[in-house]
Amino acid sequence: MLATHATLIGRLDTELERDHGLPLSSYEVLMYLADADDERLRMGELADRLLLSRSGITRLVDRLERQGMIARERCEDDGRGYYAVLTPAGREKLDAARPDHLAGVRRHFLSQLEPGELDALAALWARLPGQADPAGLDEAAR
Repeated sequence: MLATHATLIGRLDTELERDHGLPLSSYEVLMYLADADDERLRMGELADRLLLSRSGITRLVDRLERQGMIARERCEDDGRGYYAVLTPAGREKLDAARPDHLAGVRRHFLSQLEPGELDALAALWARLPGQADPAGLDEAAR
């Protein structure tokens, strides 16, 4: 599983970097921000979604901020917290890269499996630790 993951991530990263000058980790930041309410996430929430440490997300956000793709805004309700906010330049970069990235996911991963295999794989992943509850129910609701 880890070898397959590393190979797939490596291929997708290489393609995004080559075609858009955007590492996969940066693409993921832009994607999560674009999909968030008001195109913004608290730094800690962004780190959790990307499975990064607080220092790791700070370095990544610093780089994207220098490139003008995201901005930081202080949280009004918490003077110590910051939001990462997608900028128009970041949205433009993401919009250019997203079709190619999705084509790469289809080419390197989805097209390698039959539809029934994809369903079985999704069901197996849903049973593994760290996955969202497949039925959308928490323990108390069962």
